[in-house]
Amino acid sequence: MNTYEGLFIFPEALDEEGLDQAIGRVKEELEKLGGSIESAARMGKKTFARALKKQKAGLYVNIMFKLDGAQVDAFKTRLKLSTNVFRHQFVVAKGAEVAQEA
Repeated sequence: MNTYEGLFIFPEALDEEGLDQAIGRVKEELEKLGGSIESAARMGKKTFARALKKQKAGLYVNIMFKLDGAQVDAFKTRLKLSTNVFRHQFVVAKGAEVAQEA
């Protein structure tokens, strides 16, 4: 199981409660795939350099999570289908264990 650092951008229209629910849905999708959230840090509202899909800003959340490397693509698909994540990007966290290739 690898540790990932994920940057999630949620729609700016969400209030605090809506953002809590959106993060909760991301957590549920991770848990369905056998992963877990290590930590979540809200970075606040940030303006985009240019409009994306008629959106000028978003709510940024940095989430550290554990997930099997084979489940990453399934997680990305679930994010598109069942959550209101506007954009996301994952990287393997520095110093984290990396899956060994045979």
